[in-house]
Amino acid sequence: MKTAKYLVPNDYMADPAVHVFNGRLYIYPSHDRESGIPENDNGDHFDMKDYHVFSTGDIETGTLTDHGVVLDTKDIPWAGRQLWDCDVACKDGKYYMYFPLKDKNDIFRIGVAIAGKPEGPFIPQPDPIRGSYSIDPAILEENGTYYMYFGGLWGGQLQRYRDNKALESAEFPAGDEPAIPSRVVKLSQDMLQFAEEPRPVIILDKAGKPLTHGDSTRRYFEASWIHNYQGKYYYSYSTGDTHRLCYAIGDNPYGPFTYQGVLLTPVVGWTTHHAIVEFKGKWYLFHHDSVPSGGQTWLRSLKVVELEYNPDGTIQPIEGGGTGD
Repeated sequence: MKTAKYLVPNDYMADPAVHVFNGRLYIYPSHDRESGIPENDNGDHFDMKDYHVFSTGDIETGTLTDHGVVLDTKDIPWAGRQLWDCDVACKDGKYYMYFPLKDKNDIFRIGVAIAGKPEGPFIPQPDPIRGSYSIDPAILEENGTYYMYFGGLWGGQLQRYRDNKALESAEFPAGDEPAIPSRVVKLSQDMLQFAEEPRPVIILDKAGKPLTHGDSTRRYFEASWIHNYQGKYYYSYSTGDTHRLCYAIGDNPYGPFTYQGVLLTPVVGWTTHHAIVEFKGKWYLFHHDSVPSGGQTWLRSLKVVELEYNPDGTIQPIEGGGTGD
């Protein structure tokens, strides 16, 4: 499969997290809906309120099983609004879903919900993770240790924090100053809290210098994903307003990561969010675009395409089909 195909033609799903559990591939997307809220730069029109889980034993020719709604904002005690993208990890036979959600003060926190099987349903904890903020959690498991990568600018509120402390007012760096980094943090043994203070995820250019805020075609905006290929850590992310998926490579889960190039050129629709996973000997890129909805950026549809590596470990870029406007 070299051409991207749509996976859920009868509904709007986006921001996929994808994992293989017990030999079966599971997709954990956000669930777009028409909310009637006007589109704006803070993403208020992305008023998602529940999650479905999909699974398949054959992503090439098989069909997806929709396991239905597995978590809803009405079941989360601290919920305000906007249940955005999530990720799921497995430890000791339990499945932990990490999700961003605005609390009753309209501040994004990251919560945890637990299930006894990968398709849920997931039961939320009564409170969000202490010290959590912003959006886009992505989990890496490494020899029994679990790391969370998170953060997103603009509507994701990452610009409101420095050194894990909230600012009195949001601030962006000058164009020639280092870009605002995403965060990485080790999870506690019970998977319910941070085990340490979150650290910055630094992306360097080939000369070893951190990417600057003004370098909007390469610097981080949102949508962390991390995977391991041939002993290296591949950190991929969205550049946001320049509509690219890019990637950087490092030798350590904490980084730093050296910028390599574009993974996916712009798609139709403003946002770009993805997952990369190996399944049955092939690598796949899961993402979304807004073609089925006529380009409406808040009604996005899941896609998958095979991902290919070059002999030197770099990734062959994929054409997204959009203009980047």
